[in-house]
Amino acid sequence: MNKTIAAQNAPAAVGPYCQAKQCGNTLYTSGQLGLIPATGKLAEGIEGQAKQSLENLGAILKEAGMDYSDVVKTTCLLADIKDFAAFNAVYASYFKGEVPARSCFQVGALPMGGLVEIEVIAVK
Repeated sequence: MNKTIAAQNAPAAVGPYCQAKQCGNTLYTSGQLGLIPATGKLAEGIEGQAKQSLENLGAILKEAGMDYSDVVKTTCLLADIKDFAAFNAVYASYFKGEVPARSCFQVGALPMGGLVEIEVIAVK
């Protein structure tokens, strides 16, 4: 079974993709920027964008009947690796106990001038 997930409490896709696909017990999300769903604008600063990105992912997880504890892998993209410590502090407040596997690296640029983008794989 392949199901498209569209959470109303997360920003709509800004291109030809969906927020997430659920295949059986596994959820694959598209990368989430720190976009505020109500305004379509980026949150302020690395901490604000990291928090909003994770909140957006939380809304998508909830729509799929999951939560952060179901996340097994994250891929985190930073516009500047110098933001790693600040990003990590926010990230750690969302993943406690059994933390997921993670990749985190700097990229040349992110859509809309974003500072962070996060995607997850979750299994229920």
